[in-house]
Amino acid sequence: MALTPRLDLRQSQNLVMTPQLQQAIKLLQLSNIEVTAFVEEELERNPMLERDEGQQDPQREQSAGDAGGDPPDPNAERLAERIDTLDRLQPDSMAAGDEAPLDSDYSNDYDGEIAGPGAEAPIGATQTGAAEGPGESQMWSGVSAGGGFDGDGGDFESTLSGGLSLRDHLLEQLSVDVSDVRERIIGSALIDMLDESGWITTELAQIAEMLGCAADEVEQVLLKMQFFDPPGLFARDLKECLALQLRDKNRLDPAMQKLLEHLHLLAARDGKALMRVCGVDAEDLAEMAAEIRALNPKPATLFDDTLAQPVTPDVLIRRAENGEWLVELNPETMPRVLVNDSYFARVSRDALSKPDTEYLTERYQTANWLVKSLHQRATTIIKVAGEIVRQQHAFFDHGVSHLRPLVLRDIAEAIEMHESTVSRVTSNKFMATPRGLYELKYFFTSAISGVAGDSHSAESVRHRIKALIDAEQPKKILSDDKIVDILREDGIDIARRTVAKYREAMRIPSSVQRRREKSGAL
Repeated sequence: MALTPRLDLRQSQNLVMTPQLQQAIKLLQLSNIEVTAFVEEELERNPMLERDEGQQDPQREQSAGDAGGDPPDPNAERLAERIDTLDRLQPDSMAAGDEAPLDSDYSNDYDGEIAGPGAEAPIGATQTGAAEGPGESQMWSGVSAGGGFDGDGGDFESTLSGGLSLRDHLLEQLSVDVSDVRERIIGSALIDMLDESGWITTELAQIAEMLGCAADEVEQVLLKMQFFDPPGLFARDLKECLALQLRDKNRLDPAMQKLLEHLHLLAARDGKALMRVCGVDAEDLAEMAAEIRALNPKPATLFDDTLAQPVTPDVLIRRAENGEWLVELNPETMPRVLVNDSYFARVSRDALSKPDTEYLTERYQTANWLVKSLHQRATTIIKVAGEIVRQQHAFFDHGVSHLRPLVLRDIAEAIEMHESTVSRVTSNKFMATPRGLYELKYFFTSAISGVAGDSHSAESVRHRIKALIDAEQPKKILSDDKIVDILREDGIDIARRTVAKYREAMRIPSSVQRRREKSGAL
């Protein structure tokens, strides 16, 4: 058989992940803070994107003001047209079919009890009213929103005063209390070795080897630094940390030292064994235990200057006048960016070389795809959140006890999306409800079978277990077996080991420990 070249035609199917599709999927799983940071980076690198600061286009204002003059130039109007984030949320302007960057066609109106982007109630009405009213730039501030009343765009963190850090506080004490230069070097190394609790968890021999000195010398410096403020720092374990604080209060007597050596008995609330070990009566033991509980096992947290990042909800839930639950996107989490068509048209005319033209075209297409991806992300979030509220409406009406079992497949089948898309939407997204702030994943819980054949949410069962334990009397502590019997009377078929697992996950002690705790022995 001769080997000769030839041409063949073959048909095959494969999935191609275009850069635009990858960008849409990436944006879908990011939190609102990460999306804002991503948009800020795109604004810096892409000249075709601009931040919408609520300013009207001068050409539009002029054409609107000339009521009795010549009609506006169609070409000028076309060049002045801008692609707006809010406008793309309308159903007639959303991408559909092959143009949609995600896996579902959002051009159809979403029929259901929850109002969505295509419905006449909250979302559409709110957005249309915001676009038409004079406060449109304030309501849909998005990325360009500023927190100051004077319009300087300052944030809250910039107004906070810088406090003294723990490291600076300890270095000041080191420079005053330690005069030897060699010991100061060792002390500086020990300060850098402190963990977030204020303990030294690295072996002293390892620190000595790193510094090139003897381990005894490191230990001597460590003992000096254990007198630093706040007391309890530079301890090597919990016992030493508590002992340093008791020594500072002049309460480290032999009985207290015995108590520190048997902290496991204190955690188990075994008062009889502790009284026998420490040689004290019940009244003295109760006072000693109260002193131990008043100490701080993590003294470094007194200098914790980390700012807590507030959680901004992506979705807002409120009850309408007719009693239905309405779902709205939080306008503060929606990046408001524009594609500057007029700038693209102007610079395209002045482009002299082919590379310049190709660069401008590529930047323009990237900007358009970013805006499309942002709006597709917003529409997907509101669609998933709306279906969650529809299926979990009993939770919003009555509370956690009425939370029903729900998995990603239930939402995906209802809105005709893939489970992976629903999983990305529910990651790092939060919903503000009249009952509190919840992550979207909170509403997805496994099912526990019932006696009559129905199922119960695992979260509602945990809530029921906690309610039973909180309401128990000191003389009638409920064991795990008793809790199982009560739940079965309520129609919940659950095993004792499952009750124990849920109880331990909620950090609830056993019935023996709860009996000791509620009896007031310690």
